Amino acid sequence: MALKLKFPSRRKARGKRAKEDAIPVRSKPGIAEQFRDADWRNPDTLAPAPKWFLFALIAAGVFLFIGFFLVRDQMNELEAREREEVKLKAEYVKKVTKVANLEPLIEQRKQAEEYVVQLEKQLPGKSEMDALLSDINQAGVGRNLKFELFKPGAEEIKDYYAVLPVSVRVSGAFSDIAAFAADIAKLSRIVTLRDIKIAAGDKANTYLLVMEGTANTYRYLDAQEKAALKKSKKKKKK
Repeated sequence: MALKLKFPSRRKARGKRAKEDAIPVRSKPGIAEQFRDADWRNPDTLAPAPKWFLFALIAAGVFLFIGFFLVRDQMNELEAREREEVKLKAEYVKKVTKVANLEPLIEQRKQAEEYVVQLEKQLPGKSEMDALLSDINQAGVGRNLKFELFKPGAEEIKDYYAVLPVSVRVSGAFSDIAAFAADIAKLSRIVTLRDIKIAAGDKANTYLLVMEGTANTYRYLDAQEKAALKKSKKKKKK
């Protein structure tokens, strides 16, 4: 039994090929076209390029949001540490400067203490005050002055010394009064004249003058007085 094979005619094959050639081939849209035709209100309909762009944008926003809240505290702490660092550096420079000037300051303190000791030597002690008052009186008598008043006042205690004011009123010639003031300045102990007033004396003796003033005498404090002074200062601070 013989088989019969049927082959399409050439005319039909040509027609089918023509139909296939007539179907247009759609080209893949470019990135610019994908963004231009994107419907951002419907993310499901977006092309791949806009979808990936939207995903990257959302991811960046999430990272920024998380970073803002998580890193904010750390940034605040960092700023506080930076301010503390600046403060510590300033304190360090200040302390280094003090250390650098420490030796000159120690030398200055030593010189000041030596100077204080020299000044204390010029001040009489408590037991020498009577002799100093006698020297002041003798200085006036030696200049032919008449003492009308010679009255020690209340002693005033200072930080390192005591002051004893003496009210003085003398009468005599102007030259004698001037010489008396010069003699007071030449005493071995420190004595200062303050609040000096000079007026005319007796009308019968017009050449006589009357000088009033205060002679301040100074003495150093002994160990007991210094200790008591420190104790009283501590009580006042409390």
